Amino acid sequence: MPSPPPIPNSRNPRRTAITRLLDVVEWLGNLLPHPVTLFALICVGILLLSGIAGYFEWQVADPRPKNAEGRAEDGIIRAVSLLNAEGLRRISMGLVTNFTSFAPLGTVLVALLGVGVAERSGLLGAGIRAMVLGAPKSLLTSVVVFAAVVSNTASEMGYVVLIPLAAVVFHAVGRNPLVGLAAAFAGVSGGYSANVLIGTVDPLLAGITTEAARLIDPSYAPGGVNEVLPTANYYFMVVSTFLITAVGTLVTTKIVEPKLGPYDPSRGEEGIEETTRDMGALSPVEKRGLMLALATIGVMVAGLLALALPENGWFRDPADNETLVQDLRPMLKSVVALIFVFFIVPGIVYGRVTGSLRNDRDVIDGMAKAMSSMGLYLVLVFFAAQFVAFFNWTNLGTITAVVGADLLQQWNLTGPLVFVPFILMCCCVNLMLGSASAQWAVTAPVFVPMLMSVGYSPQVIQAAYRIGDSTTNTITPMMSYFGLILAFAMRYDRKLGIGTLISMMLPYSVAFLVGWVALFYVWVFGFGLPVGPGAPTYYVP
Repeated sequence: MPSPPPIPNSRNPRRTAITRLLDVVEWLGNLLPHPVTLFALICVGILLLSGIAGYFEWQVADPRPKNAEGRAEDGIIRAVSLLNAEGLRRISMGLVTNFTSFAPLGTVLVALLGVGVAERSGLLGAGIRAMVLGAPKSLLTSVVVFAAVVSNTASEMGYVVLIPLAAVVFHAVGRNPLVGLAAAFAGVSGGYSANVLIGTVDPLLAGITTEAARLIDPSYAPGGVNEVLPTANYYFMVVSTFLITAVGTLVTTKIVEPKLGPYDPSRGEEGIEETTRDMGALSPVEKRGLMLALATIGVMVAGLLALALPENGWFRDPADNETLVQDLRPMLKSVVALIFVFFIVPGIVYGRVTGSLRNDRDVIDGMAKAMSSMGLYLVLVFFAAQFVAFFNWTNLGTITAVVGADLLQQWNLTGPLVFVPFILMCCCVNLMLGSASAQWAVTAPVFVPMLMSVGYSPQVIQAAYRIGDSTTNTITPMMSYFGLILAFAMRYDRKLGIGTLISMMLPYSVAFLVGWVALFYVWVFGFGLPVGPGAPTYYVP
């Protein structure tokens, strides 16, 4: 659905100083080129900068131990120019392998094969509908926000299914449908990084973090002993789910709903009342399919535990390890494969019961549709992979990290407070570059090595990044689904504009940011708890 054009300011009587400021942010964001073009320009910029750095012989002292892998014999890190014959050969020969060996590529594609089948069968949509439609009225807001957060496991399903469904449900129970839309949008987008399940974004970000950490420590490599796993932030993301649910519910009931007031049906488009009446509940066949799919998941979980918990379990590391997390490392490294299996098998069961998957062709069509939706992602990853490779080859990332770490030490910003400006920086970048993977691919090669150099692990750095990346999603027109959400909202208020939508979502962004940062410091530095299984808080070279 195309995004409608912005409504002139004179037609929006609810504009405030904040919305006027955010309109400026929107205008500035629209000046940026397409993310793919932006990565291509950054690659060109890296090449030019490498030529300048090589000409002026930029170099820094290597802070790594003398016996560290990749350390020069004289202990000096020198900038390498790619604007010469050797650089041309390296670029031309590495163009394909840079792309095919980029860690996030395969993990995301494999996970989406299973998600595609579950989506094609209707299992994901039925699960979301059952969760929201079956909620008591007193808990409706909390259930909508929680379901929205969990829906991130299925990528765009929350945007396409849950947000319009929440508006319809709120309308059906006599509440302002825009309030339901705002609550769901806050959970899906503002709580993007929180979840009780491992989703497709987890292996994607973990792969980028691993690539960035390799800039100063080669042991951080796919399959390596220090690889950043998709479960790296799992503990913190689970507890964050309940924080986002509580904060989102409070903001909805205490701020957004009183501000919007009762709904005026005359402001909506024609036919919107019929849409509400035709909502309907799950059919008996859908209910039966959902129950059997849940039973299938239960059997699969029991089987997984049987393979992982016994000392001789197939998912246990045969080596003699000190901790259970180390023993279960094979299972933790198999998260992508488990996502694939745990979506495709229940999806097939549901599809066979309901008739949405009649044969193997339907299953394959679901996989193919999921892959066809990744065209833009593949193009984006191609240029992102070249950027990461160029940054690595030129040593510019390592030099930047060493210089930045020295500045942090000079400014005495080596303690936990260093994460406050880092998170705020991520919030600001997210206003201009809405894609989580695109933003992290740009910032990770700089900030992961920099913060590792002052003693923090890549897993903790990634957790902090995810706070900044999520909290401003709802107030940036650069977010890929912002136009779609605006179109949904305009069905209930034909005069609603971008400024109104942003001002409606701003309280969620502020509350999520404050609450999430507080949770981060209490969890990591107050209680000293790990952000994920086997994830250290501090980095020791």
